[in-house]
Amino acid sequence: MVQTPRLREFLGPGAQFVFLLPGLPPPRQARGLAGWGLIGKAHLEASRRGLTYLALEDGFLRSAGLTGPGGRRLSLVADPDGIYYDCSRPSRLEQLIQNWRTIPQESLDEAEALMAIIVRENLGKYNAASDVAEDDPDFRGEAPVIVLDQIAGDRSIAGGGCSPQTFADMLEAAVAENPGRQVLARVHPMEGRRGKSGHLRALAAARNIRIYDANVSWASLARRAHRVYVASSQAGLEALIVGTPVTCFGMPAYGGWGLTDDRSVCDRRTARPSLAALVAAAFIHYPINIDPVTNARSDSLRIARVIAASRRRDRETEGLSHVVGVQRWKRPAVLPFLQGERSTLTWTMSPAIALKRQQRDGGRIVRWASHIDDQFAAEASRLGASLVRLEDGFLRSVGLGSRREPPSSLVADDVGIYYDPAAPSRLEQILQTGGMDPATLSQAAELRDQVIRLRLSKYNVGGVRRQGAFAGAEGRLRILVPGQVADDASVRRGSGDEVKDNLTLLRAVRAQRPEAYIVYKPHPDVEAGLRPGALTAAETAPLADGLALDWGITDLLDECDELHTLTSLSGFEALMRGVAVHTYGRPFYAGWGLTRDRLAIPRRTRPVTLDELTAAALLVYPRYVDRQTGRPVEALDVMATLAARGRQGN
Repeated sequence: MVQTPRLREFLGPGAQFVFLLPGLPPPRQARGLAGWGLIGKAHLEASRRGLTYLALEDGFLRSAGLTGPGGRRLSLVADPDGIYYDCSRPSRLEQLIQNWRTIPQESLDEAEALMAIIVRENLGKYNAASDVAEDDPDFRGEAPVIVLDQIAGDRSIAGGGCSPQTFADMLEAAVAENPGRQVLARVHPMEGRRGKSGHLRALAAARNIRIYDANVSWASLARRAHRVYVASSQAGLEALIVGTPVTCFGMPAYGGWGLTDDRSVCDRRTARPSLAALVAAAFIHYPINIDPVTNARSDSLRIARVIAASRRRDRETEGLSHVVGVQRWKRPAVLPFLQGERSTLTWTMSPAIALKRQQRDGGRIVRWASHIDDQFAAEASRLGASLVRLEDGFLRSVGLGSRREPPSSLVADDVGIYYDPAAPSRLEQILQTGGMDPATLSQAAELRDQVIRLRLSKYNVGGVRRQGAFAGAEGRLRILVPGQVADDASVRRGSGDEVKDNLTLLRAVRAQRPEAYIVYKPHPDVEAGLRPGALTAAETAPLADGLALDWGITDLLDECDELHTLTSLSGFEALMRGVAVHTYGRPFYAGWGLTRDRLAIPRRTRPVTLDELTAAALLVYPRYVDRQTGRPVEALDVMATLAARGRQGN
């Protein structure tokens, strides 16, 4: 049952209620009773006394996991008319579906976007399990038929007009109606926990039918099935969403509407909604959702994205990781990026110990990219050890990493690292491969708009907004040249032989644009005296018309016509704002047709759009966490947090 603080979050401050211990009668002044679905006697007592009964139940996107922080309930149903799994009388959900033509178009559009995320990320009610392995032997040949089990005594079985015999009938029908095709009996993932049992294991064994009990996400399993047979399980709705035909032997909430092959009838259900309309009713209008980051009410699309972020983190961190070289004071900041539902971590400061552990126990080695030299990489390769390189993401923090400001974003690259063009990186592969869906590209366009509107950058430093860096330009071409840290890995790895530091860059820009008005901005770490790379006034005076000290990069990007850089991330930030970018090194955003590049990168052969570059760099490649809760979140969450902290002066 939902405890008092959480129930107040879902039902709102206007709801007045008291919790009763089992067996205690409700007070005489009570105007209604609430209980968990049809469990217990609260609904019977409400009926006897003529009171309203509010049935509480999990929503259809319940949580990111089963236990711990991931198991926190994110969606709740509060139904005053019935409950969705009981077909004996109309529930509020049934009424919403029956009147589907009144659902507004924006809800249908939201439902389409929601289904796209469910399909792409294999989402369901619970989301802790990994996906079906590509080499799963049960799916090597012809797609099988899957018969779904349910836990014995589940109220949705009787509520859907089913009995234990229904499961035997489903098995017989699946075999008879699909001659020559393999039939799998999918046992319920909760079977065996706390003494719970299902129906199909013994029935399938007696008929020599293959039992499938691997702990995998249902959506990833359903998409590989030829057909799914259900009694009244919600999993049938998830199968419909991923595009698999569903046969219903009972009458679940999604049955009887013309979208499923129904072996029973509900005369009340005369409407014929589209799948998007049914999803809009079930996922958007029926439940109440709570954002785990803000603790405020939210929409289902947001909940799906939060769950998807957790699933991606769990998938990427699954298994054993040996983390090397992360100092103790930094480990709490790094841990949320590396620890998921199915991960195990070891820590050491010794590269040799990490290699020994990997050889003994398997797993991957995780290390800061800047600490991995060619010798260590070669040794790891010789031993066959998987190597993951850590680096800051592109929306990192409010404040400098060199001042120990914890990151809100990291990248964990199992191919290379984005700033080293000597070899491919995961980011480069994402861009070279392409194939992003329209929803991802649309979200990237939204992100870019937000970056510009909120005036965000990697570190978000520079104090109060300023103007006038190019005040003396007087009609000349305005060029911004951002300085970089002299020993930064992106400079060492990404520069050419001729232009390789801040001074040679300034000289090259002046030679290429002799009539331009050039403003040079030192790197914040260099300006703060924390890292090398400073230029003297005598060096900059003949080459730059202005020196931007203590300026935020976004203020300068507002005023310049072009940005010329070695490998600075500010080149990507300039592209997002429509500023022309010239590169003299090989940064991750060069070579895709969006920049004018002095150096070639032959591997990068595919022209990409700005939305694709934004999606790859800000959506697909990095990991984000909320610094307060440690939960995986979206880029938009981090943007809002960084903007708020920036307004508060850090």
